[in-house]
Amino acid sequence: MVELISFFNDVEGDLCLRVNRLSHRAWIRRFFTLISKLGDGGFWALMGLALYWKQGLPALPLVLQMGVTAVVGILIYKFLKQRLVRERPYMNHGGIRCGTAPLDRYSFPSGHTLHAVSFTIMFLAFEPTLAVIIVPFAILVAASRVVLGLHYPSDVVVGAAIGASLASASLAIF
Repeated sequence: MVELISFFNDVEGDLCLRVNRLSHRAWIRRFFTLISKLGDGGFWALMGLALYWKQGLPALPLVLQMGVTAVVGILIYKFLKQRLVRERPYMNHGGIRCGTAPLDRYSFPSGHTLHAVSFTIMFLAFEPTLAVIIVPFAILVAASRVVLGLHYPSDVVVGAAIGASLASASLAIF
């Protein structure tokens, strides 16, 4: 497994370096740091409140379901991070600047992206009109992780795949 992770680190390192150069501009770094911080949960909580305000009590089961799905997502990505121990790009590649403090040490998979995709799918299943706000935000969250030097593209792709699977399973079960 160590060889496979090392291979992907090498393959993706140059792309990470090029994308991370965007964060050398202060305004870009501040913008993506804000997006990343909102992706910690604040944006999703506001969307849950907006949905509750618009739909009333019928939205409450979805909001609770999203909370349960979020906890399952946390358990999955923490399990994977502790087992696969892939260091973040800024730790592996000297030219990559860390744009904001990470929430934990390891990068694989991206928990921010996992939750952004999961919540997006779940919100849109209940209220498709939110797509114009939520889809661009989820894309920006995923991009922020690479721009800020916190994740490799494959971390983001796998996080998105896990998030989509979790949301689909959650919607199918409930």
